[in-house]
Amino acid sequence: MAKKNISKKEASKILEEGAKKVGDDDLAKVISKANEIEEKFKSHGPLGRFIKDVKLMISLVKDYFNGSYRELPWWTVAAVVAALLYVLNPVDIIPDFIPVIGYLDDAAVVGVCLLAIEQDLEKYKQWKIKNS
Repeated sequence: MAKKNISKKEASKILEEGAKKVGDDDLAKVISKANEIEEKFKSHGPLGRFIKDVKLMISLVKDYFNGSYRELPWWTVAAVVAALLYVLNPVDIIPDFIPVIGYLDDAAVVGVCLLAIEQDLEKYKQWKIKNS
């Protein structure tokens, strides 16, 4: 039987462990799967509230990958990539095929990521506004 929720501690551990394993191939995967990632956030209950943040996170990954924006620590990029790849994985702590609750763990991991990178994401957002 699948778990019905995930603690902040569990979500933090998932994020930290995932971020340690992120490499350039993972950045490329997030970029290539950007539309699929956005669709998951648009169409699945608990993830919907993060859509603006996720679009900004994907943009950050793209700008970091192409060298346009490097004013942040690698850990921030790795955490974003780890969180987005976690959402892509349909078989995680709470499998995505379970209606509604299947996305609670995804939402928890993304929420923890956003809290962890809040300052770096805001700096990026301001840079993006100035350079648009």
